[in-house]
This record gives sequence, C-alpha cells and structure tokens, in this order.
Amino acid sequence: MKNIIWLASYPKSGNTWFRIFLSNLLDDKEDPADINKITSTHGIASARHIFDEITGIEASDLSHDEVDQLRPGLYNIISDESKEALFIKVHDAYTFLPDKSPLFPPSATKGVIYIIRNPLDVAVSNSNHNSCAVQQSIEMMGDGNHGLCAKTKRMKDQLRQKIGTWSDHVSSWTSAPEISVHVIRYEDMKYSSLSTFIAATQFAGLDFTADAIETALKKCDFNELQKQEKEKGFKERPLGTPSFFRKGEPGSWREQLTPEQAQQIIKEHSIVIKKFGYLTEAGEIVY
Repeated sequence: MKNIIWLASYPKSGNTWFRIFLSNLLDDKEDPADINKITSTHGIASARHIFDEITGIEASDLSHDEVDQLRPGLYNIISDESKEALFIKVHDAYTFLPDKSPLFPPSATKGVIYIIRNPLDVAVSNSNHNSCAVQQSIEMMGDGNHGLCAKTKRMKDQLRQKIGTWSDHVSSWTSAPEISVHVIRYEDMKYSSLSTFIAATQFAGLDFTADAIETALKKCDFNELQKQEKEKGFKERPLGTPSFFRKGEPGSWREQLTPEQAQQIIKEHSIVIKKFGYLTEAGEIVY
C-alpha cells in the first residue's frame, strides 16, 4: 500500500524546518516541539540502522550498488507494514537502478513534497554546514558525481546518497514519473507561510484548520529554533559547524558571494533557476 510521503530536498533547503513544523502540527502540544525529538516524522530514507534491521544484512558487508538494489524492497516493506502515512526525509536524487526501476518505488509512494531554495543561498548555507569555503560549496553544487556518505573506506551511519548537481537534483524529483509531486519554495515558506503550509498539508492528506497550522508555525519560528539549539544543541548539526539554524533569511547570499561566484551559479543552473522563478527574463535574481 502507498503510505510514504517523501520530504525531498537538496541539502540545506528547508527540509528540517518543514519536519519540525509537522511535529508541532501533529503532536499538538502546548509547548514547541523539541528540535531533538522530531517524533512525528519518520527519519531519513538513508538511515543505515533501518536497512540493517529490516533486511537482516549489515550494509557494511555490501557494496553501495548492492545496497541500492535492496532499497526499493525495503521501502515497500516499510510502506506495507504501516497503517498511516509516513513522512520520510530524503536527500538522495530521484535515480534509477540498472534495470530502469526507480530507487524510490511508486508502489510505496503516496506522494512527494519537494522543497526548493534559491541556489545562491544554498551555496552559502552549505558552506557553513560543511565548514568549507563557499567556492568549494559552489563546486559541489555543479558536480554531477556529488554524493553523501559515498566513500568506501568506512561505512557511515547513513547509506550512500547520490546527489548530483543542484539542477539535476531538482529536476530528478520535480519531473519524476508515476508519482505525485508537490513543490514548495523555501522563500514562500518564509514570506507566504500560511498559504504555503496549508497547501502542503492538504496535498499530504492532513485535515487541519488554518488556525492549527498557524499555531504550529508560530511554535517553529526561526527564533525559537535558534533558542533551542543554543540551549541544548541540535543532534543533526555536524561537528565543527557553529550553528545549524544560522540565519534562514532569503537573500543572505548578497552579503557573502562575490559577483563572480553569483554569476557562476546563475550560469550553471540558469534553466532550473528560471523555471522556478528565481531569475527574471531581464536576468535579475529574485530574492
């Protein structure tokens, strides 16, 4: 049965914020949800311990390609065994196995909420997240072979995730065949919050009033997320990264990218940037 709703995005595009919103909405508690206990969503698709537990095979005993061959069956089992919708985070691109079948099977997929963010801001945010130079972040976004946990020397706590270029990642999900995809922009999550989150929850089949959604949004205000991270840390923050919830403001790239760096991103990703409204016909960047 199709029970999985994939929360898909290129890294640092707003996925974590959306999941915390869902926890506040679905838990319906008086206090804001604990950012370290996002209990109403169901982990990440690349979690190694889930793979090991359900397949009965240690992922470290297999090659990355062998693991990928088993992943579609894993997701079908997870979907079939659930009696309710499952919200699962995904950073993988929507890719296909050698037999042309998708890594994320339509037979398990109720739908996809794909979160997209201005790639100029993504470059800056990823630089902070990975503790690397901005130029290195830009190069990653243009690398068709870019992936997470892709090294073979030591198996991580997550499975390999093929990411590809920023443009390829966005296109892979937003044009994926046989599945229903609802696209939301990070900037609309910020500036048209209520209508954007109402549309997303309706797509997911969740029946909540506008008041309930607005209350959940107030509980995951960016200031609240920063406050919680400062008081008790955030388990998803990489070691060496000063903060996970850094700024969250669209347009912060203007303060940190050189004109040459901005133009490199625009040139490499112009087709997708234009398609999703980040670049006007006059060549001006929106946000």
